[in-house]
Amino acid sequence: MKQYKFKINGNEYNVAINSVEGKNASVTVNGTPYNVELEESVATTPVSAPVQAAPAPAPVQQAAPAPAPAPAAGAGKAVTSPLPGVIIAVKVNVGDTVKAGQEVAVLEAMKMENSIEADCAGTVTAIHVAKGDSVLEGASIVTIA
Repeated sequence: MKQYKFKINGNEYNVAINSVEGKNASVTVNGTPYNVELEESVATTPVSAPVQAAPAPAPVQQAAPAPAPAPAAGAGKAVTSPLPGVIIAVKVNVGDTVKAGQEVAVLEAMKMENSIEADCAGTVTAIHVAKGDSVLEGASIVTIA
């Protein structure tokens, strides 16, 4: 399994290419698995060879927007995940005014619910996750301006 870090429209994505068979690739983006159909068939060889081939980044760019339901990247300060886990609730909407310390999301990690709080007061300009999304440590959850 080959791993890459991509930055697309200011958002960081950790991508693992698990396998490539013909026109189908199995990838994991920020902990979420995807089956991606390539435009061109890749010869069946060990996993390390197709990973270095040019078509591999194309499915990642096609799959990457799925984890970000609110693609508009607002200006401001990002509230990030303190540890890897699964988002079980998003408590704010774009345009909501929040106070410093207000809960913006709930993250389940190691079978415990963790309250993710705003670092600063302001208005939510973007939401980068949805309920059920897997996130890595440091992943943006919301942006507050």
